[in-house]
Amino acid sequence: MHPYLFELASLMAIFAFAIVSPGADLAMVMRQSILHGRRSAILTSFGVGTSLMVHVTYTILGLGLVISQSITLFNIVKWCGVAYLLYIGIKALKAKPAETLDVAAPEPVARGPQSAFKAFGLGFAANALNPKPVFFFLSIFSTVVSTQTPVAVKFGYGLVMASCLILWFVAVSLFMTTPAMRARFARISHWIDRASGMVFIALGLKLATEKAA
Repeated sequence: MHPYLFELASLMAIFAFAIVSPGADLAMVMRQSILHGRRSAILTSFGVGTSLMVHVTYTILGLGLVISQSITLFNIVKWCGVAYLLYIGIKALKAKPAETLDVAAPEPVARGPQSAFKAFGLGFAANALNPKPVFFFLSIFSTVVSTQTPVAVKFGYGLVMASCLILWFVAVSLFMTTPAMRARFARISHWIDRASGMVFIALGLKLATEKAA
């Protein structure tokens, strides 16, 4: 096997577990699916994947090591992330009940359309303002990827990882917006708002306890 293919396979074997693990990204995509429909959820999925390339880029350029070793920079990213998660959590708790949703449609007309920019931005911010990927990508790239591997190839690894992440969340979006799933959640959409709000607040508080290595 070619060394680059072996590195990519090793990266994906590790990354596969990170993709499916619960977190703010998954909670965001599921909430978007249930409350704002398929289109918004897919756009949010692309936002998460695009943000992942930001983490990969600064890791490859060596900025990840700088952030991980700088308490000040780490805390700036961390507290921005905490503030964002608390903001969307409180906003979800305060959301007013929507009218009955059309379970046969993938888009919830009762809540009105969500702009593409907002849907994409929600996913991008949820991932970008989380400092934990700094250590994740720094550790796996330094462990699995050779220092002799060209930068272009490393970016290629990142693109593959981002594409897989997008595909995973798009699959979640499609599944969560099927008529059967929408029928299950249509009558409890307000409680889903409250539950997701509490999840985001809990994730924010958990992030607040994270410390730089």
